[in-house]
Amino acid sequence: MSHRPFPGRRSVLRGSLAASAALSLPTALGAAPAFARSGRPQAQWGVQAGDVTCDSGLVWVRSDRPARMIVETSATESFRNPRRWHGPLLGPGTDFTGTTPLRGLPPGEQIHYRVLLADPDDPRRTGEPVTGTFRTASAKRRDGVRFVWSGDLAGQGWGINPDLGGYRIYRAMADLDPDFFLCSGDNIYADGPITSTVALPDGRTWRNVTTEEKAKVAETLAEFRGNFRYNLLDENLRAFNAQVPSIIQWDDHEVTNNWYPGEILGDTRYTEKNVDVLAARARQAFSEYFPISTLRRPGGRVYRVQHHGPLLDVFVLDMRTYRNANSPDDQPTDPQGILGREQLEWLKRELSRSRAVWKVIASDMPLGLVVPDGTNIEAVAQGDPGKPLGRELQIAELLRFIKHRRITGTVWLTADVHHTSAQHYQPSRAAFTDFEPFWEFVSGPLNAGAFPANTLDGTFGPERVFVKAPTTANVSPAGGYQFFGEVDIDGGSGELTVRLREQDGTVLFTQVLQPGRVGQ
Repeated sequence: MSHRPFPGRRSVLRGSLAASAALSLPTALGAAPAFARSGRPQAQWGVQAGDVTCDSGLVWVRSDRPARMIVETSATESFRNPRRWHGPLLGPGTDFTGTTPLRGLPPGEQIHYRVLLADPDDPRRTGEPVTGTFRTASAKRRDGVRFVWSGDLAGQGWGINPDLGGYRIYRAMADLDPDFFLCSGDNIYADGPITSTVALPDGRTWRNVTTEEKAKVAETLAEFRGNFRYNLLDENLRAFNAQVPSIIQWDDHEVTNNWYPGEILGDTRYTEKNVDVLAARARQAFSEYFPISTLRRPGGRVYRVQHHGPLLDVFVLDMRTYRNANSPDDQPTDPQGILGREQLEWLKRELSRSRAVWKVIASDMPLGLVVPDGTNIEAVAQGDPGKPLGRELQIAELLRFIKHRRITGTVWLTADVHHTSAQHYQPSRAAFTDFEPFWEFVSGPLNAGAFPANTLDGTFGPERVFVKAPTTANVSPAGGYQFFGEVDIDGGSGELTVRLREQDGTVLFTQVLQPGRVGQ
C-alpha cells in the first residue's frame, strides 16, 4: 500500500470545510459571515496547521479584534469529548494572529480541530468556531507518505482573478489528499503591486481582486502584513489550509526581488532603501502569518528539519538570510556562500543523524540552473561549466560530505524559476566528480508569471530529463504553465515516486526512485 486510506476524510471535509469557508469569507470580498454573532470575535481568514509531526502540530488563526485563542481537538468531527488547548491572547502586536502548539497527539491519526475566539473580558462570549483537520505523521513505515510542493504565489501582478475562479491550483492539490504541502518560497510578492486590470497580449483583460496594501511595494510592517492577508482572500487557499498542513520556507519576494543582507536598493519605488530594515519587517509579518515551529523559539530561524515518520525527513533550507552579496560568483574561495557556515554545518550534521529512508532537501533556489541578477548571479550556478567557484563551493562541500558519509536517499526539491523540470546530476558528466548521482525536481508557479527554462551549468553534470516552460516571459496564469509536484513514498517497497503536474492535476512527468542508494 503506497498511502494509508482515510475513506471518510474527504466526505467529512465537504461539510466542515464548506462551513469553514462560509464563516471565514473576509468582508473585503463583500460577504460577511451569515451567522456570525454580532460583537463577538470572528476568524474571517480561516485556519491553518503547520509543521506537523507524529505527535505534534501548530494551529494558526487571525481574529478581527482582541481575542483569546482556544483550540479543541477530537478524533471525530462530532467533537465528542474534545481536548481543549488554551492559546495566546491575540492583539495588535501580532496583527491579531496567533499560533497554538498541540502536543501529545496520536501518530498516524486524523485530527479534527476547531478554533474558538473568546472575548478577553468575557470568556463566555465566543464567535462561531472555525474547523480544520490534519493527519499526524505515522510511526509505521507501511502507511506511506504523500505530499505536494510548489511555490510563487501572486507574482508579476497576477493576483486573485475571480473570472478564472481564483487560485484554482489549490483544488487540484487538495484532491490528492496529501499529508502536507511544502511551499518552496515566494509565498507573497511584496515587491509586486497588483492593479485591478491587466491587458493580455491576446486582447483580453485580466481582472484582479485588489487591496490598499497591494497598490504599492511593501515597505511598512502594515504593508507586509497586508500582502499575506491578500492571498487569504482566496477561498481555494483558505479551504486548502483547513485541510492540508504546511511546511513553509521563504525566498526573496517575501521582502524584495533578489535581496541579500546589507543591500542598499536603487529601486526608485522604495523610500526605505535599506534591505535589512525591510527584511526585519517582512520576517515579523512572515512569522505572524504562518505556523512555523522554529520561529517560535528565541532567535527563531526559518531553516529546520521536519521529521515525518520513518520514511521521510524534510530539510528546509534558508538560502536568503545568510547569503553573501550577489556578484559574478566566480571567486575561488567563498566561506559564506549561499547558506552561511552555521547553516551548512547544521545541514551536514542533521543529514548524518537522519535515519529516515528519504531525505528531501527543500531548497528555495535551484542548484544547476543559472539564475541571473542583472550582470550578477542570484542562485548558485554562474554559467561556468568548470570547477566549482563562488557559491558552488559550498554545494560541492555538501555533495562530497553526502558521498563520503554514505548518506542515502537525498532528493532536492525547489521552485523559484517559474517552470517545471527534472534534472539528473551525474559525476561522469561533471567538472566536479566527488559526489554520488542525485535528482533535482523543480515546480511552480502556483499563480504567477511563467518564464522560459533557465540554462544549465555543467559543473555538477546536470542533464535536463524533462521540462515544460513557455517560450516567452511572464505568461499569465490564463495562459497556463502553472505547476505543482507530488511525492508519493510507498510504505511497502520504500520507492519514492515524483510526479510533476499541471494546475488541473494532469501528470506531465513521472520518476520512480529506489531506496537505499547513496545520494540518489
